[in-house]
Amino acid sequence: MPTDQFALSSDLINELLRGMRLRGVEYRRIQAGPTFGLGFAAKPGHAWFHFLAVGNAVLQMEDGTTYALTAGNAIFIAHGAAHQLLSHTDVPVQDIDRLDGAPLGDAVSAVDTGTDASPTPTTVLFSGCMEFELGSIHGLGRLMPGLMLIDAGGQRYPGLVPILTTMEREVSAARIGFAGILARLADVVAAMVVRGWVECACGNASGLVAALRDPRLANALLALHQQPGRDWTVAQLAEQCNTSRSVFADRFQMTIGMAPLRYVTELRMRLASQWLTLERLPIEEVAQRLGYTSQAAFSRAFKRITGKTPGLSRQSRQSAVS
Repeated sequence: MPTDQFALSSDLINELLRGMRLRGVEYRRIQAGPTFGLGFAAKPGHAWFHFLAVGNAVLQMEDGTTYALTAGNAIFIAHGAAHQLLSHTDVPVQDIDRLDGAPLGDAVSAVDTGTDASPTPTTVLFSGCMEFELGSIHGLGRLMPGLMLIDAGGQRYPGLVPILTTMEREVSAARIGFAGILARLADVVAAMVVRGWVECACGNASGLVAALRDPRLANALLALHQQPGRDWTVAQLAEQCNTSRSVFADRFQMTIGMAPLRYVTELRMRLASQWLTLERLPIEEVAQRLGYTSQAAFSRAFKRITGKTPGLSRQSRQSAVS
């Protein structure tokens, strides 16, 4: 990849990762003996992450597909699909939510599935479930594969093993403040997973992923995400890519699947939802940030795209969390 294209892609990935959010993270340290079967129910809107620190396991998806795992392997299930982690495919399965867990701290628990026969567990898993939001890059989360098998020690994820090992150590030691450290480390792990996917796993992908890797569109996307409140025209966006208005508009529509100005509007409303519900910004401030001349104009645009008023959207989010 030429240097200038790599630098541009790096800027876009930085923009993506800055907007990524993990919410409602729940962690488990799972210790198991030679025989175990753990079931993880489907959780739409969430992601599952598992790191096999010690031992071997079999991952079985809902359709029956199985994958052999060894120590150092990790799993990222972006859309919260149901799955099982097993010692063997013919063992009885227990729902992980029905197993008693000893609380180790805020949103962290230890689960022991029966290691009494051995002083040392033969399998140690680090597991997390979280709401996973890929920030302002419209629709990127939907493009991620449902299952990502990660060789934590491989070249695609340099530096991942020490972070995962540190997470496991923090859970085991349960030192003061470890839950906050886990939350920050989880952000880093998720960012590494997303970066590895964009860099290496989607070279032939269509849609937004292809646009992220296309220097003929990347400048415009970067400008949009850095200045979402600017009163953009298609001609101005085309200038960012040193191409004509018609060529840019056609390529944008063909690659991303929507017209440039429609993308601008949806980007603004996606940012508005985050600022209103997560950062709790006043509606008037959100409207100003996004370039609207009045709160009323912003509210009309927000309802047209999301189907809700800004105030109702904030209340719905509060109700879902409480």
